[in-house]
Amino acid sequence: MRGAIVALVLLAAVAASGCGGHTSASGAAGCESVDKPAPRKAQTIAPPHTRLDATTIYSLNILTSCGRFVVRLDTKLAPNTTASLVKLARSGYFDNTIFHRIVPGFVVQGGDPTQTGTGGPGYWFLDRPPAGARYTSGTVAMAKTSDEPAGFAGSQFFVVTAGDAGLPPEYAIVGKVSYGMNVVDRIGKLGDASGQPTQTVVIRKVSVVVS
Repeated sequence: MRGAIVALVLLAAVAASGCGGHTSASGAAGCESVDKPAPRKAQTIAPPHTRLDATTIYSLNILTSCGRFVVRLDTKLAPNTTASLVKLARSGYFDNTIFHRIVPGFVVQGGDPTQTGTGGPGYWFLDRPPAGARYTSGTVAMAKTSDEPAGFAGSQFFVVTAGDAGLPPEYAIVGKVSYGMNVVDRIGKLGDASGQPTQTVVIRKVSVVVS
């Protein structure tokens, strides 16, 4: 996937200025002090060729240096992208990566092993969100640039920490945080007004839970 969200970044600057855009001493509470892992080279992975079983519940268990949170995937809303995320997670694609963009009061973004904001798996899918889609706290969606079509999805994802991010319905919605939103909010304090992390937050392991 090419760069991070242009429109999202512009809105992020406004959101960050409204909430201070700095890290307080309490912001790092519960997060381990960790070294930034070495970035990985861009890689091309074969895309999944089948969708997930619509009768099964799939969740991503995301273990970070700030704690654990779980994302329940919406296979009906984003059938192509959820299948991709499950394949990437099972392959270890997200393991030992970072949240490379953190905008307080707005979003946290990860899913790029190159740490540049331009990395991806070498393929993309389209899962257009509904016209009335809203990006509220805990919503997990896919990042894209302004020149990419609505619903474009590579590997980069963001989790909304704002009550309502006010984004247009252009970003594929892949699920919702079902556990550990306090962890996401903790991570969401560790960035500045430009979206740069003020403390390294590592995604240690993403595993798939099926129920």
